[in-house]
Amino acid sequence: MRYLFQTFRGKTPVCCFRVDESKQKEYDMNKDQLNLLCNEVRESGYELHRYLRHGHLEKIYENGLSNRLLKKGIRVSQQIPVQVEDEDGTVLGEMKADLLVENEILIELKAVETIHPSHVAQLLGYLRATGLKYGLLINFGAPRFAIKRYILD
Repeated sequence: MRYLFQTFRGKTPVCCFRVDESKQKEYDMNKDQLNLLCNEVRESGYELHRYLRHGHLEKIYENGLSNRLLKKGIRVSQQIPVQVEDEDGTVLGEMKADLLVENEILIELKAVETIHPSHVAQLLGYLRATGLKYGLLINFGAPRFAIKRYILD
């Protein structure tokens, strides 16, 4: 099973829905489109970091990156609810992922001096819980902009 998210009011996600994996091909981007989208996110993030520099709260960078991507015509949703389920389907809890771009790339933003392995584990946990394959971990908190792409197979 895979989750896709719809946005109805601005940037606020209103609901999520499941898509059967047999229909997954309809939603998957090809590799070239995905690389172009990742480049757009990277460039937008880098421009935002050059403008704001480091030292702001994570939410400021989240709003800034979302704003810049929306201006480029890229669909983006903020604070995506991610349900974690047990093997039998029992909901164990809910987390919030920072950004979802074009229903394909989940983005976890940080505003810390250095990325810790727990930040990577958090992103991978979001990917496993949503069934999405691609994730970006972006750190705005250091003097040097950092971005890493993760693919969950």
